[in-house]
Amino acid sequence: MIAFLDLNRLNSPYIDIFQRRLETFVSREYFVLGQAVTRFEEEWAHYTQSRFAAGTGSGFDALYLIFEAYKSLGKLKEGDEVIVPANTYVATILPVIKSRLRPVLAEPGPDLNLDASRLERLITPKTKVILPVHLYGRSAHLSEINKIAEAYGLLVVDDAAQAHGALHHRKKVGGLTDATAWSFYPTKNLGALGDGGAVTSNDQELIARIKVLRNYGQTEKYNSAYRGINSRLDTLQAVFLSEKLKDLDKLNKKRMHIARKYREHIRNEAIEKLPCSPEGEHVYHQFVVLSERRDALREYLQRKGIQTLVHYPVPPHKQGGLRGLVKGTFPVSERLSRKILSLPVDPYLSEQETDYIIETINAF
Repeated sequence: MIAFLDLNRLNSPYIDIFQRRLETFVSREYFVLGQAVTRFEEEWAHYTQSRFAAGTGSGFDALYLIFEAYKSLGKLKEGDEVIVPANTYVATILPVIKSRLRPVLAEPGPDLNLDASRLERLITPKTKVILPVHLYGRSAHLSEINKIAEAYGLLVVDDAAQAHGALHHRKKVGGLTDATAWSFYPTKNLGALGDGGAVTSNDQELIARIKVLRNYGQTEKYNSAYRGINSRLDTLQAVFLSEKLKDLDKLNKKRMHIARKYREHIRNEAIEKLPCSPEGEHVYHQFVVLSERRDALREYLQRKGIQTLVHYPVPPHKQGGLRGLVKGTFPVSERLSRKILSLPVDPYLSEQETDYIIETINAF
């Protein structure tokens, strides 16, 4: 069986260095926050070409803390509206709801990212944030979105949980909006060995407030000036992430190579490939195709020893947990949920495995 993503294969090159770092960590490091977290925050800010970064406990918390920080700073209030893609994962929408903001869903364009041409019709006097998602690793249309936001005086907060290393017009995602939320969940292009997240921004005041809010709202020990939470990037995960960051660009290039082969050699009328993007603007956290025969194709590939996944089988507005919290009908997102299929794009796929996947799909 060709696994969709083989985490053992992905992490095994680091076992020896992780073991050495663990031994050093146990003898020298703070177990909560400390130099390892500060070091990774500086490395991640530098890598994403942003000025500042704050580690968080998860990608969910990264978004939640952005909203709570803006509320604390007087830039948002409960009931404000946030425009968010209708075809994203629920983890993008739940922090909006947890912050007592109102999600307003917007349909995607042909590349499955937020369709900027649909935004203005959704803006109301209550709209305060546009929340694009760099879905599947492909850079969202930030230039157009930022122009609309500027015209209406809105914040732009982007969800880059799937876009580590992605470019937008040759600039790294991470410092191109008011704030960017990241996840380091183990399956991400830059994945920890557990949960983890971060916020990057060029706004020093925002990052400073997030660092207070992530630590019980404490401005100093035992003095909680704000109503915060406990969401600190685990120190040991920061140690591991610093090591894995060194190889991120190399592994992204491997993903792009696999994706290029899929694009060039998958030839089957039952398979629809998405529009191409400029080199580097898609880091292929997932390689997705569309098919009216998606379920039959997936079962066929499973029989042939190829594991695939569906991202995502149930759109947010159809999720029971969001019933009554989002409004509207979203036929594009519903249609996509019936057609979409993610193929393996593990950076450690061999040429032989990639060729076998292509040959098998073409024979469907």
